[in-house]
Amino acid sequence: MASRMLHTVNKSPFERNSLNSCLRLARKGSAVLLIEDGVYAAVAGTSVAERVSERMAELSFYVLGPDVAARGLGGAPLIEGFRVVDYDGFVDLVAEHDATQAWL
Repeated sequence: MASRMLHTVNKSPFERNSLNSCLRLARKGSAVLLIEDGVYAAVAGTSVAERVSERMAELSFYVLGPDVAARGLGGAPLIEGFRVVDYDGFVDLVAEHDATQAWL
């Protein structure tokens, strides 16, 4: 059985290709958590939204709520299917997965 991987992305998709690499290599059943500047990729209607949406059926997507708020995106619509988690939720995700891959 394949291990369940949690992928974290902390760089803006508009400045780095970390998210694209993650989306290309993440295996079905994995989870992706956007943190720090990576949260910009969760906003609906951006140039990366379609690429993220294409993987929704295979991957679980999460975004760290405090980082969304810290960047003034609290009122921005998120891509449908994203689940917002707090710091406790972040810890739960790490505990629920066999390994974590940080995309820098």
